[in-house]
Amino acid sequence: MTNPISSMSTAAVTTQLHIDGQARPAGDGGTYALYNPARPGVLVGHVAAGTREDADAAVKAAHRAFPAWAALSYRERAEMLNRVAALLVADETEIETRSILFTREHGKIRRETMLEISRVGDRFRQVAGYAERLEQEEQIIGPPFDSIVTRQPRGVAVLCVPWNWPLAILGGKLPQALMAGNTVVVKPAENAALATTITLHMIAAALPRGVVNVITGSSSQIGDALTGHALTRYVNFTGSVAIGRHVMTVAAQNLTPVTLELGGNDPGIVLEDAQLDEAAFTRLYLGAFMSTGQICMALKRLYVHRSRYDEVVAGITEVAAKQVIGDGLLPETTMGPLNNAKQLAIVRSMIDEARAAGADVIEFGEVPDPELYAAGYFQRPAFVLNADPALRIVREEQFGPVLPIMPFDREDDVVRASNDSEFGLCSSVWTADRDRAVALARRLECGFTYLNAHGPTAQDGRSPFGGFKHSGIGRNMGFEGIVQFQGYHAISGPAGWLI
Repeated sequence: MTNPISSMSTAAVTTQLHIDGQARPAGDGGTYALYNPARPGVLVGHVAAGTREDADAAVKAAHRAFPAWAALSYRERAEMLNRVAALLVADETEIETRSILFTREHGKIRRETMLEISRVGDRFRQVAGYAERLEQEEQIIGPPFDSIVTRQPRGVAVLCVPWNWPLAILGGKLPQALMAGNTVVVKPAENAALATTITLHMIAAALPRGVVNVITGSSSQIGDALTGHALTRYVNFTGSVAIGRHVMTVAAQNLTPVTLELGGNDPGIVLEDAQLDEAAFTRLYLGAFMSTGQICMALKRLYVHRSRYDEVVAGITEVAAKQVIGDGLLPETTMGPLNNAKQLAIVRSMIDEARAAGADVIEFGEVPDPELYAAGYFQRPAFVLNADPALRIVREEQFGPVLPIMPFDREDDVVRASNDSEFGLCSSVWTADRDRAVALARRLECGFTYLNAHGPTAQDGRSPFGGFKHSGIGRNMGFEGIVQFQGYHAISGPAGWLI
């Protein structure tokens, strides 16, 4: 297919919908603009603003394509997924151009955009590797009956992708839905739709007509039309708790099952025997501040044994002080802006509240271009020391470059503090004692625990990912992330006759 952004690394681009095998504008021709969060006055591109009628057409196209796609064997679908994976990394020039576009519309540094782009292909290959395991069926031997327990795809799956890590998160649900035998409609986030949509167009064009459909636009205009459509058989949503509740309510009208990944307020626990060196402090820093802290699985509360508190603060401060805050396209930049003005305002309000309450708030990092910093959606990495547990910076998900660091004395106390949250997504334990690490991890109320690391750089994509409590329902990634898109089907007959 023709590269829609070739030789246009700094020019404005326009993306379209992709419905029933065809790229097309919105039904009414509408678009909306995206601007560079590092330079808010600079236009990056225009995105097709789909209508409710477009949403209806996308779901119906996926529904028409479903029988033929579901009839393929796992091995046949795996072959197609591997073909997609190869396509996504085939053209280095295209990857470079798409990465630049991604940074311009999102703000994150180039190293992170390249990581995201590569992960999509990696996850397609990984999911394709489950074909043989997926073929296996359980047999229950009688008497009085013999039964075969198998699984079958659900139908049209609507996948809603957030703005913070859109391609990486897409890779945690799209190949799984396809491998399970479903056809899909993907709704990218409004604030980071350009590079994601172009990637999806590449994927859709490599698969049979109607298997992957893409609709962009305002969630308030098309969200309910997708999640509440009578032909939608599954919804997989990643985003905020408030919108997740709404998605679940709308889907419930048709008894449509959902997977919801709704973020977290991840605690990290540094025990007195933790092995702390420069590499460990770098892992701590990245766990909290990678992608300007805009990661659901980021370290958001750090609890440190009092005997190591000063050491940890000093060590992570040394890493933070070396950071360079600026435009993510510049090679010297290690932290870009937040993605949007609304999120910047949320983060700054939490910092202001902590300062007003008397907490010790310290900001770090070099700002080479103060005028750029003042104009863009920037916030230097910040620590809130000895924070009151009642502060919003501790209780809520800040989703930005600020980390409260708090001392503790007893293990029981830190477990209680860690679990005292409406969220339950991830956590981390830092200790030299393997048995103690595992035992403590088992006491934490969350869906994933990292040991001596935290966040995307430590994520094992072969494991299921998701949370408890307000962090959501269901799991993405891993074998379980595929099965999530299927329903069990039992076939039973007289003992000795069926099997």
